[in-house]
Amino acid sequence: MQCVLYILSCRVEAEGTININKINMEYFGIVADEILGIFVPILVYWVYYGMYLLLDLKIGENYRLHTKRDEMEKNTVDKATVIKGVNRKGSDDVDGDDNNNERSMVMTIIILGWQWGIAMLVVDTWQYLMHRYMHQNKYLYKYIHSQHHRLVVPYAFGALYNHPLEGLLVDTMSEALSFFVSVVLIFFSFATIKAIDDHCGLCLPWNPFHIIFKNNTLYHDVHHQLYGNNFNFSQPFLVMWDKLFGTYLPPTTPHCVPSN
Repeated sequence: MQCVLYILSCRVEAEGTININKINMEYFGIVADEILGIFVPILVYWVYYGMYLLLDLKIGENYRLHTKRDEMEKNTVDKATVIKGVNRKGSDDVDGDDNNNERSMVMTIIILGWQWGIAMLVVDTWQYLMHRYMHQNKYLYKYIHSQHHRLVVPYAFGALYNHPLEGLLVDTMSEALSFFVSVVLIFFSFATIKAIDDHCGLCLPWNPFHIIFKNNTLYHDVHHQLYGNNFNFSQPFLVMWDKLFGTYLPPTTPHCVPSN
């Protein structure tokens, strides 16, 4: 669609012909960006999961929120099905002097920081509202959102295991809204990493996400348990909306400590 819009808006040469070379360069530039936008977050997803797989094998027993037995007994979906579901979702989805350069860099950092904060707020607002509604609407919960809650004991690569319609309405729509205010590829990749971290099942005391965000592995794990099913809808960054609307339930263990 972007390619078509560009061609339609392309300047016509004096002779009344379209500059084909310019169209070709712009076309392939757009296609390259779109391909990166699709495949980089998928690559980030599996690479980051691989890191957690290694951590789980090495030190998992000391920091796991739930036992392997709980994972086997409580989850109502096998890992092969989760992998298929996650992969399906992935496939759907300046010159100047030194002073000027320095000022330009500072302004760029300020603007990027502002865009990043607004994008986080946009994503969290949309996902809170849609997530909570999917719990309150019995039809949507039974036939759509309950698929994600088959993972009572979450693990890293199950972060984006959900119904395709939920993936569209919650994840894709929130990212589409944040598209207007953020550096898309970097922000989407960061949001993907954060989602994996929230579902990883390992509470690592040196994890920077646990230091920066109250909405973290411990916080979201409460939502996956039966007693917390109607709490902690906020995702993936803030807890603001849960506190404002009375759905905030802090984890019983506010800090990560070794289980052994």
